[in-house]
Amino acid sequence: MAQTSSIEWTDATWNPVTGCTKITSGCDNCYAARFAERWRGIPGHAFEKGFDLVLRPERLKQPLEWRRSKMIFVNSMSDLFHKDVPTEFIDRVFDTMEAADWHVFQILTKRSSLMRDYLKSRYSGRSPDHIWLGVSVEDAKAKGRIQQLQQAPIGVRFLSIEPLLGAVGPMNLDGIHWVIAGGESGPKARPMEIEWVREIRDQCQAQNVPFFFKQWGGFRPKSGGRDLDGREWSEWPIQAHEGILAKRAA
Repeated sequence: MAQTSSIEWTDATWNPVTGCTKITSGCDNCYAARFAERWRGIPGHAFEKGFDLVLRPERLKQPLEWRRSKMIFVNSMSDLFHKDVPTEFIDRVFDTMEAADWHVFQILTKRSSLMRDYLKSRYSGRSPDHIWLGVSVEDAKAKGRIQQLQQAPIGVRFLSIEPLLGAVGPMNLDGIHWVIAGGESGPKARPMEIEWVREIRDQCQAQNVPFFFKQWGGFRPKSGGRDLDGREWSEWPIQAHEGILAKRAA
């Protein structure tokens, strides 16, 4: 587990799985793959196998050892709902998250139908509120993931519209508690138009959904800053965020 994170909307990362395979245009310039492949073939390195999918059972209990409350991004270097991650292993990840309820866990996937089906099989009601589950959406073609997220029995749902590669168009945000948007970063970063971001922000405001603008992107994540129309947008799911702040103060 990384005890700090440069990602603006989380405190730390936890990777019980690493590695993935690319499935959409949003994966083309994956930062995690680019990082991991730098170390392929180096004996003893955590990424000796590059970005090949690797289960890491020795990391499963890490959040239980971290006693101070944190927001934890789960599998920043993978996708928990990759088809090659066994259901039994996903069960063990959820067992840990349920037990470590003084943290907030944030899970993102592009494999939204697999996540929906897993959650329906695990929970008769909704998932615990300290486990936030979301989907990545890069353009209008990916909006079907939002519907599948809405079909899942989730306490806190969120969208990561990053990297934003095209206009998303109208969105039904019923049951969505938070929307993050941002541009791509890295040496092959594709440009993001301001109109695309404004369209998302305006829909969030109209539907009373907190909006978080992460970055403009560019060669480096911070290259373009975070200002949109003269201000930073750092809104959070109010009830859930107040809960984590109360736990930190305890």
